[in-house]
Amino acid sequence: SGHRLRLLTWDVKDTLLRLRQPVGPSYAAEAQAHGVQVEPEALNQSFLKAYRAQSRRFPNYGRAEGLSSRQWWVDVVKETFRLAGVHEDTVLSLIAENLYRDYCSAHNWELLPEASETLSWCHQQGLRMGVVSNFDNRLESILVHCSLRHHFDFVLTSEAVGVAKPDPKIFKTALRLGGVRPEEAAHIGDDYSKDYRAAREVGMHSFLLHTPGQSTQPEVPPGHILPTLSRLLAVIKKG
Repeated sequence: SGHRLRLLTWDVKDTLLRLRQPVGPSYAAEAQAHGVQVEPEALNQSFLKAYRAQSRRFPNYGRAEGLSSRQWWVDVVKETFRLAGVHEDTVLSLIAENLYRDYCSAHNWELLPEASETLSWCHQQGLRMGVVSNFDNRLESILVHCSLRHHFDFVLTSEAVGVAKPDPKIFKTALRLGGVRPEEAAHIGDDYSKDYRAAREVGMHSFLLHTPGQSTQPEVPPGHILPTLSRLLAVIKKG
């Protein structure tokens, strides 16, 4: 490439960490602890509806409208249960607060295969690393609890920056914090438009984590596709 890579930026959800189970079973278990029975599948469906509606109405955790992400999520959880037929507000407030706190901890998250090893290897190569994620401000503590935070020089969330990927501003902020030119940086993520294409549009290199079996992506050269995270090692060595 003519430019040695100096900075790697990483997406987190479904790139480095994923939920151990869908939200339905987690939400159902929390409800059951309060004596409320709801089918996990019903909660999966109503969560998608509630999340999409809230995201349309208050993009990026309502930051522009002065909402806290905590309030944003509490409202999503309550609406999820209301759509599934649960309406007792006192119980819903308890459930929502508990879930908000639980998703901060490690027990709802697991590392993707090879995440830890790949980050350690990149770190040993002397690469600077940062996170660029459409996430709320709980991400710092999630990364700490999952023993990943120490790999990163900085963690940029869409809530903190005030814009979400694919907005170029979040990538430009990462380049500034990393102290590099775009051609000296690469972004790794699992979403074609928010990760792969958005990073390329600001002039960065980009790699798409694309596990076999997913539908094929438009215009992504095979050399830019990572079937597993460890493929990155070969790519960087070659560069």
